[in-house]
Amino acid sequence: MTTTDDGLATGLTVTAWPGVPPRLLRIPDTTEVEDHPAYLNSGGYQELDDPDGLLEEVDRSGLLGRGGAAFPLAVKLRTVRDAGRAGSPTVVLANGEEGEPASVKDKWLLRNRPHLVLDGVRLAARIVGADRAYVYVSDAEAAGALRTALDAAPVGDLATTVVTVEPGYVAGEETAAVRAVNGGPAKPTDKPPRPFQQGVGNLPTVVANVETLANLPFILRHGSDAFRDHGTSASPGTFLATVTGGGRPPTLYELPHGTPVTDLLEHHRVPAGDVKGVLMGGYFAGLLNREVLDATLDHESMRRLNSGLGCGAVSVLTDDCPVAVAASVMAYFDRENAGQCGSCFNGTAAMSAVTDALRHGAATEDDLTRLQRWSVVLRGRGACATLDAATNVAASLLRAFPTDVARHLAGDCDACRAHVYHAMRPYEVEAIS
Repeated sequence: MTTTDDGLATGLTVTAWPGVPPRLLRIPDTTEVEDHPAYLNSGGYQELDDPDGLLEEVDRSGLLGRGGAAFPLAVKLRTVRDAGRAGSPTVVLANGEEGEPASVKDKWLLRNRPHLVLDGVRLAARIVGADRAYVYVSDAEAAGALRTALDAAPVGDLATTVVTVEPGYVAGEETAAVRAVNGGPAKPTDKPPRPFQQGVGNLPTVVANVETLANLPFILRHGSDAFRDHGTSASPGTFLATVTGGGRPPTLYELPHGTPVTDLLEHHRVPAGDVKGVLMGGYFAGLLNREVLDATLDHESMRRLNSGLGCGAVSVLTDDCPVAVAASVMAYFDRENAGQCGSCFNGTAAMSAVTDALRHGAATEDDLTRLQRWSVVLRGRGACATLDAATNVAASLLRAFPTDVARHLAGDCDACRAHVYHAMRPYEVEAIS
């Protein structure tokens, strides 16, 4: 990380939350990868004598997936474990293909704490009885750190393979990950079957985000009650939040679920009065206006706002126009869709064309009527959630920022007169080491 003359970081800042000892981050952050001796000294790679007991602790902990869907990890583990006990070999696939450009948490974990991730993979494999595991990534530095760590990791008979793919928004979808590990393209497939039914090699497979699995060593060492010491009853524990925008350098925080948005803004040194809204949860959950200032960072609070915590990325809008931000995100979806489903291929293109015209003051009322209709009728189509993400952005823009939309219809946006926001990958975090 470098700093400017006024002390502001220009690279990624990594920080814990006041009063909350970090479970996933390593504070103070260094440029050195945590090696095997250091991880052992921190209590890693503890013996697991009772896999079923650990599964019960994971269940009681309420650990939810950190990749976006917030699905209970214990449910995945139990389903695949039961398939294994019925006679099928099982597989664990740790998903570290961080498709959201505004999120950096998985890359940081893989690059800086590869043993923590591998320890989580080991524990998940023990629970489900797997003898094969894969760590799926698109970041070359992360892959190198993992392969080095594997040379020293005490994973026993667990055959663990690092699989690399080209980065892409759809590449991190769970069926895309399975398809790539099976030797195909990193593109989603129709569901069912789900990976827990037929995944890698057509075997029952646990596909879990690397941050999710990285919580397992803490639960093994300290138990479910300690895991619930922070967070809320429905969203327990801490999570990694990538915070961008607002004229501030990007920062990776480890936050307790339930943290007030205003507390995060104050800590991030963004005056709440300057905030127009946020792009929440990466690109998937869409835009929120200033009502977000009354919210807390947990799944139940975000659901009440028709939004989602997603991968934990929070992009703060201060000077940037929400209409122009939405147009940039929509153009990204148009470029990044897998090109497999006509509804997504054509739908993202059509919505992108309208939001781009709106950004430049060239849209009509009829265009907005079509955008509103598409945001409803296109939802749920396609093999993956890319089209849902695009409809979320469209619907949230129209719902949360009607005044800004009206100004663009009239060609009269003050923010865009000063600076029209364009970004190929909005709020992307580039420097993370």
